[in-house]
Amino acid sequence: MAPLITINNLRMDFDGKTVLKNISFEIGEGEVIGIIGRSGAGKTVLMHLIRGVDQPPTAGRIVYHIAACSACEWVDIPSQAGNSCPVCGGEMRRLDVDFWAEENESTKRRIMRRTAIMFQRTFALYGNDRVIENVLRALDDIEYPGDKAINRAADLLDEVRLSHRMMHIARDLSGGEKQRVVLARQLAKEPFMLFADEPTGTLDPETANLVHAMLRDAAKSNGMGMVVTSHFSQVVEDVADRAILLINGEATMVGTPTAVIARFMEGFADSEKYTKAEFGQDIIIARDVIKRYVSVDRGVVKAVNGVSFEVPAKEIFGIIGKSGAGKTTMSRIIAGIIEPTSGELNVRIGDEWVDMTKPGIEERGRAKAYIGLLHQEYDLYPHRTVLDNLTDAIGLEFPKELAVRKAIITLKMAGFEEEKSREILDRYPSQLSEGERHRVALAQVLIREPRIVILDEPSGTMDPITKLDVKHSILTSRNEMDETFIMVSHDMEFVKDICDRLALMRGGKIVQIGPTEEVLASLTEEERKVMGKPGA
Repeated sequence: MAPLITINNLRMDFDGKTVLKNISFEIGEGEVIGIIGRSGAGKTVLMHLIRGVDQPPTAGRIVYHIAACSACEWVDIPSQAGNSCPVCGGEMRRLDVDFWAEENESTKRRIMRRTAIMFQRTFALYGNDRVIENVLRALDDIEYPGDKAINRAADLLDEVRLSHRMMHIARDLSGGEKQRVVLARQLAKEPFMLFADEPTGTLDPETANLVHAMLRDAAKSNGMGMVVTSHFSQVVEDVADRAILLINGEATMVGTPTAVIARFMEGFADSEKYTKAEFGQDIIIARDVIKRYVSVDRGVVKAVNGVSFEVPAKEIFGIIGKSGAGKTTMSRIIAGIIEPTSGELNVRIGDEWVDMTKPGIEERGRAKAYIGLLHQEYDLYPHRTVLDNLTDAIGLEFPKELAVRKAIITLKMAGFEEEKSREILDRYPSQLSEGERHRVALAQVLIREPRIVILDEPSGTMDPITKLDVKHSILTSRNEMDETFIMVSHDMEFVKDICDRLALMRGGKIVQIGPTEEVLASLTEEERKVMGKPGA
């Protein structure tokens, strides 16, 4: 296999701290490389350097070995050297490009036009456009012939198995469907390299497996190389030909996915024990809650259809179910973001009950101040430091000394070690990994000292060890701060470890409420497949 990219002694420093340390390896033509490591290990920084975004490395080189047309802007994989250019018929000549050298800036731009990237959070769609219109826009960006664009867009949607959704509005798709539209848009560029950064971190297991298959098939059918980063072993195992383990910015092992994953999982165990919590009085009471929507495609939709339950103070209460079961809608009704169509929802603040169905500062507005919500599409202020995101940017006015102290305490609750908490206070969100940003967003919720914390897919972007840290922080804050948690998740292993009770939703209804083990044991085979088996 001819090398396409050579990485040699790559080092990257931020604010005097080395985040990548003398990394060297090669990527062959059409090879899929998996980069695995904990959140903050340097995976995203390494990927961005290879892709050519952000800022140049502190030291070392990235060399692209390409075939470049002598007459136009087209570049291709090195094995095409000596052939005719598919665009203009010119001669394709072998070229080794020091990617970050200033004198090669124009060639770097040519290379970047032949690469594509997928992020785990699907920002790269036109939400109000139809699915096929999103793909047509991508084809228009590369000046694909207009008379052939419709058929090409339809072929790309076939490739990602979304022909049955081509006329749907993009914002109405599920997370997995959105990722597949993103993949179709990127494949429209006909890239020779695709960079996939945690591409399935927030998806349920069945949908994640489908996207993994899409990525594998796309690489094989298009002769495309790929770099996939993840802290989930299944992603690397499903997709990669070779894997690299990053630990604190060092490439500690390069080898087969199986061997590298085994090394990554060494020493992974949860030995910490917690005493059973003593619950207080009910803090949430729902009675026959209904939420209807009117959809152009589907008519009247009962997203939540006659739901009733109670949650006592200090309980960790999980809401589970397949995609579309009504979990997130129910959590947003509890948070006061969505008003139910009918029914009762009462939240206890101090010794008084607040009716969440009634607007106003003395009703729902009063309770919302004591309810924290971390949803899947969380966001941080990109131009504010971590400290500012935790204090000033959300309207918490502390003296600097107290702000730092409170921020460190809260970051520790969100799973950071104290040294790391101090280290990141002056960093911007773009200087953190996706998993670190997720934990800062969790800290942003916890620093408000809410009585009720609603977590929508809290473990989606977290590596196994960080997931343990967050599990412990939730249990600690429940016990030490008398907080109540509502957990919406498809991660059955996580809810099995942390939830006291579960509510299983199907078609907008709660069909079973009970102890966690009991509810998990009653899942259908389809639900087990979609949501993942506990402990798997």
